[in-house]
Amino acid sequence: MAVKIRLMRVGKRKQPSYRVVVADGRKPRDGRFIEIIGHYGPQRESQQVEIDGDKALAWLRQGAQPSEVVQKLLAITGVWERFVSERGGDDPAARYERARATRRARREEAEAAARAEQEAQAGDASASPNEASPETDDEASASTDEG
Repeated sequence: MAVKIRLMRVGKRKQPSYRVVVADGRKPRDGRFIEIIGHYGPQRESQQVEIDGDKALAWLRQGAQPSEVVQKLLAITGVWERFVSERGGDDPAARYERARATRRARREEAEAAARAEQEAQAGDASASPNEASPETDDEASASTDEG
C-alpha cells in the first residue's frame, strides 16, 4: 500500500482550508484517510500551519511519501529537517541535483574527449594529403623523366 501524506480540502466554497492527512495513495483526495496529523489555512493572514511533528515523523520513518506542498509545510514547521538529519543524509531534492550535476559533468567530459579525438583525426587526415602530395609529385616527375 502506497501511503501518502497529503492535503484534504475542507471548508466552504472559495474559503479553503485543509487537513494534513495520511492516506492510501489510491484513494481520492477527499476520500478515506488513515490519520489526521495537522491543519493548514492558506487564506489566513499568517497562513496557519499546525502539524503534529511526532506523528508526521513517525509516518515518514515508516515510509510515507509527502506531497510537494506537504513537504514544504513540513519544512516550515521544522519536521522535514529533523527527518532528513535523522536519516543521516540530506534532502532527496539536493541528492537529485548533485546526481544530475555529476551526470552532466560526465557527459560534457565525454563530449570534449570525442571532440578532441575528432580534431585529432581531422588533423591526421589533413596532414596526410600534404605529406602525400610531395611524394606523388616526385613520383609523377620521375615517371615523366623516364618516359
